[in-house]
Amino acid sequence: MADKPSKSHGRLAVRPTLKPTELMTDRPDLAGAWKVKIVTLFPETFPGVLGSSLTGKALQDGLWQLETIELRGFGIGKHKDVDAKPAGGGAGLVLKPDVVGPAMEQARRGTPLNPNAWPVIYMSPRGKPFTQKMAQNFAKAEGMTVLCGRFEGVDERVLEEYNIQEVSIGDFVLTGGEIAAQAMIDATVRLLPNVLGNADSTVEESFSNGLLEHPQYTKPTEWKGRKIPEVLQSGHHGKVDAWRREQSEKITKERRPDLWAAHLDKED
Repeated sequence: MADKPSKSHGRLAVRPTLKPTELMTDRPDLAGAWKVKIVTLFPETFPGVLGSSLTGKALQDGLWQLETIELRGFGIGKHKDVDAKPAGGGAGLVLKPDVVGPAMEQARRGTPLNPNAWPVIYMSPRGKPFTQKMAQNFAKAEGMTVLCGRFEGVDERVLEEYNIQEVSIGDFVLTGGEIAAQAMIDATVRLLPNVLGNADSTVEESFSNGLLEHPQYTKPTEWKGRKIPEVLQSGHHGKVDAWRREQSEKITKERRPDLWAAHLDKED
């Protein structure tokens, strides 16, 4: 069966190639850009929020590229079925392996098989919790493929066949993986070179050093009777750094005792 044409988002710049143009079947890539391929039943939901603000500007500028692969195009039969009842009975429907598999094959084209160079991710509430460290690792890769589930999930054989890593953005269930995928991609794209105007922003923010971020203030100096802490107006960088560190530790200890315990273990 013919592949369903994928949708590519962002500025196009053709990578130099010796292959005749008329023989090219894949959409041209952005030379050197980090790329994400999304396998989804709802390609129209992308880029979504990723098309706004800094990630949207970076997409337009070609710092990263987004390609959607529509699952329905691989559907079976007259009605393009993509799901079936769970084996063994039970509620809901499961995405079929003979539908998701060909879509994953299309997504695999032209990508490294090394999961460190090109992670393949399935957004799942039973997956490993998504972390800042994970985002940093993804940003160092050449790109990634993200499978967005629906209904009761995806046939387990697909996850095994394509060495897919399951990732969760929290202990809750969404109607599909598209929102979760956009959150994960946003956290990753902002770490790519030249996406943020100030690279130091990613160094001091929450989770980067294992602690939650310290409080932030700006003008006016006094608002509704509340003043900016004097130390932040002292001009003494050493004292400011010490105050921020103290506040980060205090907030982490109060709000995320799990992170605080991990931080203490790391220092020991």
